[in-house]
Amino acid sequence: MKISTKGRYALRMMLEFALHPDECTKINQVAKRQQISEKYLEQIVTILSRAGYVKSMRGAQGGYMLTKEPSEYTVGMILRLTEGSLAPVACLDADEPCGRSSTCVTLDVWRQLNDAINQVVDHVTLADLVKEQLAKPGYTLL
Repeated sequence: MKISTKGRYALRMMLEFALHPDECTKINQVAKRQQISEKYLEQIVTILSRAGYVKSMRGAQGGYMLTKEPSEYTVGMILRLTEGSLAPVACLDADEPCGRSSTCVTLDVWRQLNDAINQVVDHVTLADLVKEQLAKPGYTLL
């Protein structure tokens, strides 16, 4: 499984918003701090906004803010929004089990891998990432 740039950049953008909870953050600020294309971030913020994860504020002091507390967003929520399923194989997403599921010895491996992925991404919040980011040596909150 490989997370696309869309998923990685969405997580980094949400982290930027979480690092500045009391102010509106402009897309160009995120682009500069994260060294990501402003145009690409505009596409991603549209997805986040439509899902209700962020809200936009208009005006000179406008920008984007989280709609909830950072502790209410998990990495899994953000990645599933931008990536879709995080399952390592398609058969775990199927509504109906495939015809080989009763004899497939690899299915248990894929289930364990899927469970491990979900365990990590569903238990790390933006608040956790903010705490880790602020503790990084040399990090300065701009």
